Amino acid sequence: MSVMIQVDFLLYPVGHSDFLHAFFSTICSRLEHGRWGSKYPYLMNCLYQGRLEWTDISSAREELKKVEQRLKKHPPSSVVWDIDDLSKQPPWGNNISKEITSLANYFITSDGRNLIDVLHLAFRDAEELRHCIEIVN
Repeated sequence: MSVMIQVDFLLYPVGHSDFLHAFFSTICSRLEHGRWGSKYPYLMNCLYQGRLEWTDISSAREELKKVEQRLKKHPPSSVVWDIDDLSKQPPWGNNISKEITSLANYFITSDGRNLIDVLHLAFRDAEELRHCIEIVN
């Protein structure tokens, strides 16, 4: 199932729901030591659950900046496709572009953009519009 990030009337394509789950699974496994939302509660407990209030965007933005910096230190091979089943692997395996150098630029949306960049854009738009961010099918 394909998912998008929605801010009011604005839609940002992400890709398959497994792809988005992999992004958050990687954060949990690699940056939170397997304790979902322990370090990044706005990203992991609000946004991932489907809704982030616009009043929480500033906190979520700070979390995302930290996540991005920390993911830069992890090679693409350390991606976690599913925190609930660590044996699962990405459908493309290890066959990735040489331009992908870390987990910070591993997650590319269905329209070819870095997911972290898309989240930063959605955060900016949500603040400007004073509207929540939702994950929609």
